[in-house]
Amino acid sequence: MILHEAVALSLFGATRRRLLGAIVRTWLARAIPEVDDLPPRLPDEPLVVWACRCDLTSDPDAEADVLAGRAARTLADAGRRGQTAVGLGDPNYPAPLAEIPDPPPVLWVRGSVEMLRWPRMVALVGARAATPGGLVLAAHLAAGLAEAGVVVVSGLARGIDSAAHRAAIDRGGASIGVLGSSLDRLYPAEHRDLAEALAGQGAVVSEHVPGTPPLPFHFPLRNRIISGLSSAVVVVEASEKSGSLITAMAAAEQGREVMAVPGPVGPGRHRGGHALLRDGATLVEGPDDVLAALAWLPPDARPGRSRSALEPALARELGLEPSAADFSVDEVAVATGWPMARVNARLATLEIEGRIQRIGGGRFMGSRNRVLT
Repeated sequence: MILHEAVALSLFGATRRRLLGAIVRTWLARAIPEVDDLPPRLPDEPLVVWACRCDLTSDPDAEADVLAGRAARTLADAGRRGQTAVGLGDPNYPAPLAEIPDPPPVLWVRGSVEMLRWPRMVALVGARAATPGGLVLAAHLAAGLAEAGVVVVSGLARGIDSAAHRAAIDRGGASIGVLGSSLDRLYPAEHRDLAEALAGQGAVVSEHVPGTPPLPFHFPLRNRIISGLSSAVVVVEASEKSGSLITAMAAAEQGREVMAVPGPVGPGRHRGGHALLRDGATLVEGPDDVLAALAWLPPDARPGRSRSALEPALARELGLEPSAADFSVDEVAVATGWPMARVNARLATLEIEGRIQRIGGGRFMGSRNRVLT
């Protein structure tokens, strides 16, 4: 699926979501039990023409031409806004998300597109009207996961979501926010500064073309992307009818780990989490519980453990001695004089490339499993 086709399909599916899901499943050669009467795609028939024919459009070729023109204008508009479109089938499209039953044809991204391919992501979700204790716990979980090299995914909503995002980036880690609107129609508006921080130290993503408002039905759909990007979903606080439970259900359907934080018995913000625990969710009290459940416990950082020396050229770039056993973000910032945002971005790239690795405690070392290019 080329990018223009993916954008055209996204425009097509804005009002035909069920049909779009069936078309994407068919393109991916997957079962489509809810739709069994799609007309077969003709040999060499353009994908968007076939989609219009599936919709019983009287003139599918003309309708496809209209969608192609809108797609070209949409891509140009997004480029002017600093947004990058990543289409299904693109090497940068996150593989775990592509495997869910109904992946979006396009992800619109502000920030690091490469971050979408990070191998370790965990979603932290919960109540918008969170308790003070819930906010503290969300921040504790996010900070610990970020320190262990995990990208924290959430929905940029008030409450638990924003607490998790902020803690991850404050700890020098990365975080991805998934919107229920287009990137230029941010909701809630008071999180604009947080979204900018995420774009500088992670990414903000949406499946919606520029100009799409935050409509109520977009948010349950958004939740499948949060879980689809992640290896696990952790519910910090949730009432019995919380939207976070929709994310947890999507995670279970997608084969992701579902985890929940216990809380006081009785009415309130923990009844949803307790229901998940009764249904078999993993109990979580701290970041190590999440890491252990996913077999992601960080390397032992006890004194005396052997370290891998940095590549000499890399050590010089970071202002460090090649013999340095390990180093922190602050040490690199002091040695190089770089702004903290530049240090975090460079270290994230080096970690993705396999040239350095985290060892816990906010420190890094040269990677024992260096990727040679």
